[in-house]
Amino acid sequence: MDTLLKEALNEAINRRFPEMDTESRELLGSIIIRKEVGKGEILLKEGQVSHYFVIVGKGMLRQFYYKNGKDITEHFSLEGDIVICIESILKQEPTRLMIEALESGTIYMLPADQLLNLSKASWGINMFYRKMLEYSLIVSQTKADSWRFETARERYLHLMESQPEVIKRAPLAHIASYLLMTPETLSRVRATAL
Repeated sequence: MDTLLKEALNEAINRRFPEMDTESRELLGSIIIRKEVGKGEILLKEGQVSHYFVIVGKGMLRQFYYKNGKDITEHFSLEGDIVICIESILKQEPTRLMIEALESGTIYMLPADQLLNLSKASWGINMFYRKMLEYSLIVSQTKADSWRFETARERYLHLMESQPEVIKRAPLAHIASYLLMTPETLSRVRATAL
């Protein structure tokens, strides 16, 4: 197992299920596929079926979709994060969410079918699988609540607090769409937040 893979896998596991034993970690490592990605590369296109859970080893990814001709960012994912198009992967139906590399980097893909098979044989992998899905649902609910109940300024301050690297590394247009505001509104919010 290469060093970056070991670090990324341990980071992803430790965020979701730190109690996972060494044997389960090694089993997960045995099914992972390493992929180098280029900046701007689309890893999953609209209409494709998602077959992988993706762990970010190095770089930044975003999930996005188009609505009324506008590009809307759904999530940003950094080193150690797990990217899931949950509906597509669970139902094995075409996705409306796309995945783009915002930076050149390295990702590790966990084939969903192999992960599911391992989860039947290993309690540790089963718990990790469950914790990944739970975390994904919590993140989606938190984001929906933010859109519904927070002001533009509150959404920006929450992003600054919870994911400061996104503020530093992502293009402003993507940050604005993630926060459901125009780039002009984002500029005004940033000026008052500093």
